[in-house]
Amino acid sequence: AQAAKDQPATGAAVEVDEQLIWDRLKMCYDPEIPVNIVDLGLIYDLKVTPMKDGGGQQVNIKMTLTAPGCGMGPFIAEDVRQKVLSVPGVVEANVQLVWEPLWNQNMMSEAARLKLGML
Repeated sequence: AQAAKDQPATGAAVEVDEQLIWDRLKMCYDPEIPVNIVDLGLIYDLKVTPMKDGGGQQVNIKMTLTAPGCGMGPFIAEDVRQKVLSVPGVVEANVQLVWEPLWNQNMMSEAARLKLGML
């Protein structure tokens, strides 16, 4: 686990801004698609839980890719992990790639479909 820079010296748990996590995830892109992974619908689950020792928060993410054979999967997952770790109070981030349900274009936001010329 990586210590958060903004962690108080007292060891008290920092309240994590979940919206800030989502905002950071919107800075992650599949290199082949000009739409962020949140608007693509690739994030299936995001949970913020306190660390057992009380020193910060853990974030667990389940996400998928647009295609199971995507060679960029490990790169995108690590980018997600690093972006989540940059949020104050987050001391651990776990990213799990899942394939069920299979991603499809209906999972994209309206903004994503508009940007890709699908509306």
